Amino acid sequence: MTTAAPEVPPQFQTFLAFDYGLRRTGVAVGNRMLRTATPQPTIRADSTEARLAAAEARVREWQPDALVVGVPFHPDGASHDNTARARKFARQLRGRCGKPVYEVDERYSTTEALSSGARDADAGAACVILEQFLRSLP
Repeated sequence: MTTAAPEVPPQFQTFLAFDYGLRRTGVAVGNRMLRTATPQPTIRADSTEARLAAAEARVREWQPDALVVGVPFHPDGASHDNTARARKFARQLRGRCGKPVYEVDERYSTTEALSSGARDADAGAACVILEQFLRSLP
């Protein structure tokens, strides 16, 4: 699925990405200049509130210019239950953190992370998501 590059202000340089999951949410940090991402410890939380609080703490820690959330789809591009959950997570992050949030199609990100040797599939997938986003920027 090819999408147009998002409209991201050039002054936005640092980004924090999330690979949303019901129990584990991968996290990665990266910057526009290097177009690379570094995995961070995965958020492990069973409740929405705990997951959002942990994500908000990471935002305070890293002070990114914007956030990136991977949104899953079926291979044919169709939405499913986790598509809606990830988008809701993105909206909640935007509201709680007051930062712009960009959504990225995250199909196959975990597979790509594992094939690249990621020790933590969730953090590795967050890196794949963020690097895909960074490559889309001018």
